[in-house]
Amino acid sequence: MPILTRLDRKIWGIAGPAMLSNISIPLLGLADAAILGHLDSHVYLGAVAIGGALLSFLYWGFGFLRMGTTGLVARAEGAGNTEEGVVVLARSTVLALGIAALIICLHPLLLGVGFALMNPAPEILPLAESYARLRLFSAPAVLTTYAVVGWCIGRQDTRRPLLIVVTTNILNILLDFVLVLGMGMNSDGAALATVIAEYCGLALALWLVWRAHPTPAWGRLGAQLRRVGGYRALLRSNWHLFIRTICLLAAFAFFTAAGDKLGADILAANALMLQLLMFCAHALDGFAFAAEGLSGQLLGADDSAGFRASVARCARWCGFTAVGLTLMLLAGWGVLPAWLTSLPAVRAAMTAHWPWLLLMPLAAGPSYLLDGVFIGTAETRPMMVSMLLSTLLVYLPLWFLTRGWGNHGLWLAFVAFNAARGATLYPAWYRRWGRGRRQAQ
Repeated sequence: MPILTRLDRKIWGIAGPAMLSNISIPLLGLADAAILGHLDSHVYLGAVAIGGALLSFLYWGFGFLRMGTTGLVARAEGAGNTEEGVVVLARSTVLALGIAALIICLHPLLLGVGFALMNPAPEILPLAESYARLRLFSAPAVLTTYAVVGWCIGRQDTRRPLLIVVTTNILNILLDFVLVLGMGMNSDGAALATVIAEYCGLALALWLVWRAHPTPAWGRLGAQLRRVGGYRALLRSNWHLFIRTICLLAAFAFFTAAGDKLGADILAANALMLQLLMFCAHALDGFAFAAEGLSGQLLGADDSAGFRASVARCARWCGFTAVGLTLMLLAGWGVLPAWLTSLPAVRAAMTAHWPWLLLMPLAAGPSYLLDGVFIGTAETRPMMVSMLLSTLLVYLPLWFLTRGWGNHGLWLAFVAFNAARGATLYPAWYRRWGRGRRQAQ
């Protein structure tokens, strides 16, 4: 029997490029954190952690621009209507630019409310505000790139997203060295480097779209863009994903804000450990992408047996990868903290809380895989319900009960929250497809 079956090769054909693209994102965060972590004060790293968490809440909350575009383009491509896929991309781009304009216009209110809720330390607040204000000017580039990446994935093309992300991140790292270390701009330099890199990434993304479709039907495209109903459908179909994403980002923002209350050293340590966690999460998400594509295709073809087999194989590879990541983190316990920061107090805090980081790939892996299945099958309501239950009934109550444990209590609540996401999604999976069941479509 071959080591890799045909299904395994198909899974890795989707997951491999997605994993490379995904892990480059937290690698960028690690590079930023490592550069800032070696400055002479922890306040710059803390400012980027607070400001970055707030901007992630704003930007990633509109992740439906990627997921919604992917589904609509995939259906158009499957029907052989390539031009309709271009219309979907154009409509998503218009929506992205409208949302970005709204974010920029309302940024004083958004940042004021966000920092009031997060309440960072007085010495960090001015730097975090400056960092966030600069980063907000990249909103049009970030949100439009979401739409382009969704269009690529809907066409089963993971190479273009990989090229866009890797190019953007490499440029960002190079600019970090120039602006942060070379010009001494500290956290503002990190923000400006990201803004420049994101607009360069957008230019590359649009060029790749033009190369794929240099002469779309512009007259038809303009007429389609004036149809309001298409925008309503795009928003309505992704409402559950929007709520789910807001809850997820709120959980991460709360984690950062709660760490800030425990001191600047804890805040900086948690920020560095979260970057390692995001590396693991993005690696595991490669199999969520595979499950997303295969689940929708196989159920759409009424192949429930093939659907269950693909989910089982994705789950197996996701499990192996989670174990591998845990072993990697275990091997790096005594090395990675020293690589990421030269501040003794921050390094000591990371070492003391490292066991919680070891649990995260195993605790969170099932939720990533099941997210991919439910997105691919367009069953998004269970994802929203699962996220609400995990946040309101597990994460926040457990944090409240273990506040006396300090940062250990915060990490316990965070690990339990991620485990609860998978535990609450599994019953929904079983009701629909367990033991050969299949919900009527």
